[in-house]
Parts: sequence; C-alpha cells; structure tokens
Amino acid sequence: MRRIIMAALAAVSLGGMAHADTIKVGVIGPFSGPFALQGKNFKAGIDAYMAMHGDTVGDDKVEIIYRDVPAPDPAQSKALAQELIIKEGVQYLTGFYFTPDAMAVTPLLTQGNVPMVIMNAATSAIVTKSPFVVRTSFTLWQTSTPIAQVARDKGVDKVMSVVSDYGPGVDAENAFKAAFTAAGGTVVEAIRMPLSTNDFSPIMQRIRDSGAQAVFAFLPSGPTTLGFVKAYNQNGLKEAGIQFFAPGDLTQESDLPALGDTALGILTTFHYSVAHDSPENKAFVEAASRAIGNPAELSFPAVGAFDGMHVIYKMIEATDGEQDAQKAVDAVKGLAWESPRGPVEIDPESRHITENIYLREVAKSDDGTYYNKEIQTFEKQGDPGLAAAN
Repeated sequence: MRRIIMAALAAVSLGGMAHADTIKVGVIGPFSGPFALQGKNFKAGIDAYMAMHGDTVGDDKVEIIYRDVPAPDPAQSKALAQELIIKEGVQYLTGFYFTPDAMAVTPLLTQGNVPMVIMNAATSAIVTKSPFVVRTSFTLWQTSTPIAQVARDKGVDKVMSVVSDYGPGVDAENAFKAAFTAAGGTVVEAIRMPLSTNDFSPIMQRIRDSGAQAVFAFLPSGPTTLGFVKAYNQNGLKEAGIQFFAPGDLTQESDLPALGDTALGILTTFHYSVAHDSPENKAFVEAASRAIGNPAELSFPAVGAFDGMHVIYKMIEATDGEQDAQKAVDAVKGLAWESPRGPVEIDPESRHITENIYLREVAKSDDGTYYNKEIQTFEKQGDPGLAAAN
C-alpha cells in the first residue's frame, strides 16, 4: 500500500506543471467534535475572503474541499492529505488546527508538489519540516514571549507555569520561561498536563501551595481553556490575588460570554482581537459574521484562514494556475499586506508571519458584551522560537 501511495504521489509530482481550470484547495481541520467551533471559524474566514474577493483567480475557479479531523490525530490527518492529493488532485493544502496533524503531512509536500498554508497550528518547528510550508497564523513563542515582560512590569517575581503537554504547550512554556528569567523573574514550577485533562482542581491547589504570585497558562482553545479559566476562579485563585497571564488562546471571544465577569481583567498577549479597531477588521468581521451565522462564535482561527486564502490566491496568481509548489512559495516570500489584525509580512527566510502582538485585557462594553481590549502593541514580532527549533 505504501508503494502504491508513493507511486501515485510521484505521478502527481511528475505531472505537476499541468494547468487546471479549477484550482482545488484541501482544508483539513476539526469540523465536528469538541473543537468543531474552531473548524467553523476556518470556514467562516475562507467564506469571508471568497465573498469579498470572488471565487476565481484570473481564469481559474477556486474550489474548497473540506476534510474533518475532530481531535488531534496525525495518522488520520496524513491519510486525508494523501486522499486529497491523490484522489482529489488538490494543488494546495491548508487548515491544520493542531500541530501533530500538520507535522504528519509535511513529508508529503515535496513529492506531491503541494504547498501547505498553516491557518492555526502554532509550533515553531513546523516551517522547518518542509520548504513548502507557509504560516499565516502565529506561534506560541511569538505570543508567549511578550506576556513575560508584562508580568515583570506588573511586579511579579515568581510564576508557576501550567501548559498542555504537546508541541505548542512546550513552546509556550519555554518561551515564557526564557523571557521571564531573562527579565529577572523565577518560574517556581512547571506543570505539563495531558491534553485529555479536564479536572483542574488539583492543579489549582498546587498553584496556591507553590508560593507563586501568578500563573502562566496555555491550553488549546476549546472546552479545555474554558474549563481552566473557570477553575481558576472557582478555586479562589483570583480572590487570593494570584495573577493570571496567558497567550490569547485562553480568552477567545467565543468563550467570554460563558466566563462572564469572572474573566474581567485577565491579561493576554495575542496576534488578534475581534475588537481590533481598523477599517480592514470591520469589513472582515462583517463578512465573517455573516458566514459563521452567530457573530458571538467568531474567533481568531477565522483571521488565520482569511489571510491564508489571501496567500493562496497570490500563489495561484503567481503560477497562473499551474501546479508548481516551489514557484508558488517563492512568490509569497516577503509578501506584505494589511490584514484585519494589522500589518503583516511573510518572512522570506522562515516563511513565518511577522505581525503585531497585542496586550489585551478582558473588558465589558456598555451593552454588556465581553471583549478583548487592546491596550498595548508589540510591533513587528517575528518568531523567537525558530532558533530553538533549528
């Protein structure tokens, strides 16, 4: 079976310069199960971009083909990518909410002659696994490094780190620790939780007993982040004066109504807030809200998907619809544009996105809506984790 798959991939590669009137884009993400809202945001971002820019590039029609991976499953992700390349004839792969799913697919890209545009998966090392990977999302090193300085500026000397035990969690832990210790702080203890963890009370007790003035936390956005923030409040850590710092995954907009006033004042650093004040974001939010149906469900994966489609459209334009992964990727190295999140650029060396990172505070508007209020900007942030990944 492996020989059959590799032969088919080779055939795709050998025929890779052929021109197609329909450009197929394969999207792999969680469209059912506990993380389905993140997949729904992928689709909202894609639909919003195509509503605003049309479904054609030049003479070529763009067709989106979705495949569902409900939870992290590298084997399933790889199998679906093989199916998309071989049976569906996709010229581009994109989506990828979870790092393990993206990592599993990178070995297929060169022989399949297919670029991969990462719309979410946030481990730095992914872009090092293939020259055909381009990222339009963020990394945990990128979003976790600034919050360490914020903690020091708030007078915090001792922090306990709590992260999910997989690639992004390890990156978040290492990024925060490197920046916090460099600024003179101490990480008194670091806990890595299994991804399946949903009872956080014992961890909250360990935080209280640690003597830390604050907790730094990362979990993948979804039911677990909602549960963790609720546990922080229910176990009395906020009342005890233990501060909470995190990258923005912990306060995604779709969770804020459920968290309510308990989330007020939580500080996070992230690449995007739905409340970002710019004409580009207002147009995006309007289109994406129509696409998702319920504006309260709109969250950060949608902007990664929106910008991912921008990059794919530029690739199609540069190759005149031909299947040429190298030419497509080369065409977007150094590409800069005004995203709904602010000014962004694809780094020509790393193929990672350079962007502003914002310090946000959970706030409540006059109409009772909770949102992430941007209160400080860290401009033109690259990925500090790439040095660690190499």
